[in-house]
Amino acid sequence: MAVSEQAEKYHERMFPEYRSSFKTTDPEFIERFDNFAFDEVIRESSLDDRTRFMAILAVLVGCQGIDEFRVMLPAALNMGVTPVEAKEIVYQAAAYLGIGRVFPFLTAVNVVLENCGVKLPLAGQSQTTMKNRMEKGEQIQIAVFGKGMKGFSHSGPSETRHINRWLTDNCFGDYYTRSGLAIREREMITFCFLSGLGGCEAQLTAHASGNMGIGNSREFLIDVISQCVPYIGYPGCLNAIAAVNKAAGR
Repeated sequence: MAVSEQAEKYHERMFPEYRSSFKTTDPEFIERFDNFAFDEVIRESSLDDRTRFMAILAVLVGCQGIDEFRVMLPAALNMGVTPVEAKEIVYQAAAYLGIGRVFPFLTAVNVVLENCGVKLPLAGQSQTTMKNRMEKGEQIQIAVFGKGMKGFSHSGPSETRHINRWLTDNCFGDYYTRSGLAIREREMITFCFLSGLGGCEAQLTAHASGNMGIGNSREFLIDVISQCVPYIGYPGCLNAIAAVNKAAGR
């Protein structure tokens, strides 16, 4: 058995003129993994390369795959993901994973971009102020989850109401309102964060519903999940599919 021509070609597009040392130290593993990840999985998908690699970067942040993230970010840049988009994926992850999980990725993305000749800082993408972030965040919540989100920031028991307020002004008002990624892309990467993180099926189902509400269809989400199998494995992906089906009423 050998690595297929398709897998070799795709690997070359990701990493031009690079030969992995694993081909020497772990040839049997590389044959099976590369044939699966860069041929069989790719052939099953209708995603464009940019979307595929946005999902891969997001799911790697979610599962804390920092070493693989460092490897795959240059490939993502070669496949059409822009430096701004890569940064926005990492920034938005802070709202869902916390800075304890995201800090290493902030460092990694800066190192990789600078090594690729990208001058930092990048152009600012913020579209809100401290005065209007609540209002703008609620507008995004309503667009994604429906009119029932009107007044969400002031709802709930008094002792936890501040969390709802923070979800509106911080999570959505500070991050989702930023330029650099479209709303449908932001919901997709959130779904990938949660799929990689695991253990948050209620939120995963809610964001599967949010995705479908703004045009990321059930079929699209299953395609995204399928492309993440090599990076987070089968249990996480099967849980994500279950969440999509639950949100879709299947």
